[in-house]
Amino acid sequence: MTDMITADLVDLELDLSAETKEAAARSLAERMVALGRVTDLEGFLADVAAREAQMPTGLDGGIGIPHCRSAHVTEPTLAFGRSERGIDFGAPDGPADLIFLIAAPAGADDAHLTILSSLARQLMDGEFTGALRGAADAESAAALIRGDEPAPAVAGGSAGAERAGTAPGAEHDDDDTSPGAAEPFRIVAVTSCPTGIAHTYMAAESLENAAREAGVELTVETQGSAGFTRLDPAVIAAADAVVFAHDVPVRDKPRFAGKPTVDVGVKAGINRPAELIAEAREKAARGETTAPTGPTPVEGTGDESDGYGTKLRKWLMSGVSYMVPFVAAGGLLIALGFAIGGWKIDKAPSVAEHFIWTDHTSWAALLFQVGGLAFAFLVPVLAGYIAYGMADRPGLVPGFVGGSVAVTINAGFLGGLAAGLIAGAVVMGIQRVRIPAVLRGIMPVVVIPLISSAIVGFLMFLVVGKPIASLQSALTDWLEGLSGANAIILGVILGLMMCFDLGGPLNKVAYAFAIGGLTHPTDGSLKVMAAAMAAGMVPPLAMALATTVRGRLFTRTERENGKAAWFLGASFITEGAIPFAAADPLRVIPASMAGGAVTGALSMAFGCTLRAPHGGVFVVPLIGQPLLYLVAIAAGVCVSTVVVVLLKGARKQVPSEPEAADAAESVAEKVPAAV
Repeated sequence: MTDMITADLVDLELDLSAETKEAAARSLAERMVALGRVTDLEGFLADVAAREAQMPTGLDGGIGIPHCRSAHVTEPTLAFGRSERGIDFGAPDGPADLIFLIAAPAGADDAHLTILSSLARQLMDGEFTGALRGAADAESAAALIRGDEPAPAVAGGSAGAERAGTAPGAEHDDDDTSPGAAEPFRIVAVTSCPTGIAHTYMAAESLENAAREAGVELTVETQGSAGFTRLDPAVIAAADAVVFAHDVPVRDKPRFAGKPTVDVGVKAGINRPAELIAEAREKAARGETTAPTGPTPVEGTGDESDGYGTKLRKWLMSGVSYMVPFVAAGGLLIALGFAIGGWKIDKAPSVAEHFIWTDHTSWAALLFQVGGLAFAFLVPVLAGYIAYGMADRPGLVPGFVGGSVAVTINAGFLGGLAAGLIAGAVVMGIQRVRIPAVLRGIMPVVVIPLISSAIVGFLMFLVVGKPIASLQSALTDWLEGLSGANAIILGVILGLMMCFDLGGPLNKVAYAFAIGGLTHPTDGSLKVMAAAMAAGMVPPLAMALATTVRGRLFTRTERENGKAAWFLGASFITEGAIPFAAADPLRVIPASMAGGAVTGALSMAFGCTLRAPHGGVFVVPLIGQPLLYLVAIAAGVCVSTVVVVLLKGARKQVPSEPEAADAAESVAEKVPAAV
């Protein structure tokens, strides 16, 4: 920290020049400007104020830590001020007499951020803050902060610790740590804040201090700007409770599901850690747990133990998951434009130049053109978030650039897949190169985007892009030429894939293949889209029908789910059948696949087309051959219903939820059903 703070950045009489937190920040920032550490005073203060608006930076114990990342900061810098009468930074216990202004460049490297986080932890030490209050001159204060001088013991150290916010009121439980006692209570914690510089690490230190006082074994994962190391899964598994002290989403949160959890803001972790630990113990004693939740697409992409095939699937699903909302919104708007304005609406002039408020065709053109713009993001978003899944945020820029190149050279959906994988691989390769410390600060905002975008652009324009564009063109021509038996076979395959895992990876692959054709719609690609959506509607509709005609083969919960499945299936939400498949996969999944294959084949045989990538029965007016389309869906639903009823009826039914009020029906469920 030798270069972060000097005597010139210390003001031990801050109250002579400042009475408010804004004036204090300005006074300390002016010292940074004088040393060339800040290039634009007003711009930097605006960034400080914006951070302060997110959450006051005053802490219990008389500490104020205004801080921010700013493009106007040339190097990580710390200024310190001491005020006799105190300045209000919004702390619950009153004004702050120790004020630390932390300035970090927008691209600060991990080494500097680690030092700043270490300072934040020191602020939880009563002896350290007590020494600063007693420092005789600026040079001594700067030396203390840099660590050049050890903090002397302070009389009444326990009071000083309480002033610094370290577990006030916590009582030491000798029984938890005495020889021969039972194993200590174990807690895992995660701390994080918007900037990731100060509060994240102060909350961690405060919780650790409180845990020691309470005889609790605590392990903290600090998700700050200096990066973070995930807790060992074995440590999480052995924990009795979890504490989240955070103001930004917890990364990879599903790791902690199923345990008693205390979820609060980061300042609560700093100011009342003993209460949080006590609350965690109380919840554990009551047996309260959190329900499992699924990870977001990106959160689920980084497990080191996964094989390459599993990682590849996760990367691709990351891109598809983020792409689907663009496809749904854009495709439905385009379809509505066609429905209102007719098939020539794509020739309408720009609504920015020609719009008649009373003319329905102008409104149709508006819907069509907005939908077209949303749909144009399909390939870049796919590529960008595949790269994001591989390399996190640094992968976004080259991913989007590569996806845009794929659109430019007509490489389409396949080009987007390739661009995303290439961009992610390039960024991962760059990140493995050892970089001089002087360049680390500009790596994430300048160097990585610049180099990776240039490499991806070169590869997509001149190396792999053209062959992929040719392959995309060949695929389009093949779809256009599909007829007869070939079309029916493709419909069967799509139907089986859509119904195999009910919204899982195989379903998404089939769906992505279908919507990929909509980027350059032809009669063949529109048939594929129609077959995919029709097959995807079958499983929930079939389960709804089966629970209606043979309710005694299903539990009461399944019959209730069946009522909701009518709407889910009609809306093309294949996941509506998951509760049934989870309870009885060996019967529900084969039955769903049988019906999906029939529907896909019939849809292709009937020549049904679809321009909307979503919507279910609500977009039937936009479907080519709508009556035959409904016939195909009805046929598949009937087939799935008959198969699942036969399979379930072939075994004795033992309801999983017998209830006294339903005893007669429970007995009937134990008798083989006659179909």
